[in-house]
Amino acid sequence: MNGVFSAGQFDELATAESWMKAGREVAIATVVETWGSAPRPVGSHLVIDEDGNFEGSVSGGCVEGAVVTEAMDVLRSGEPKM
Repeated sequence: MNGVFSAGQFDELATAESWMKAGREVAIATVVETWGSAPRPVGSHLVIDEDGNFEGSVSGGCVEGAVVTEAMDVLRSGEPKM
């Protein structure tokens, strides 16, 4: 391991690849910064498809709904967000 990714994070990226190969549109949300007692480390991923299905986590569950909503907007617009 390189100290940045855990085995679970590779699982989410493998899921994204699998969904894309199946013809699904995919957005990937990634934790890029944390502070305080963050439940998920930098590099954590949440993979979302155009139907709102998701796998992974970027929080302790408290913001996943908002992230999925933002991801759906990204998939519709084609414009990335930070």
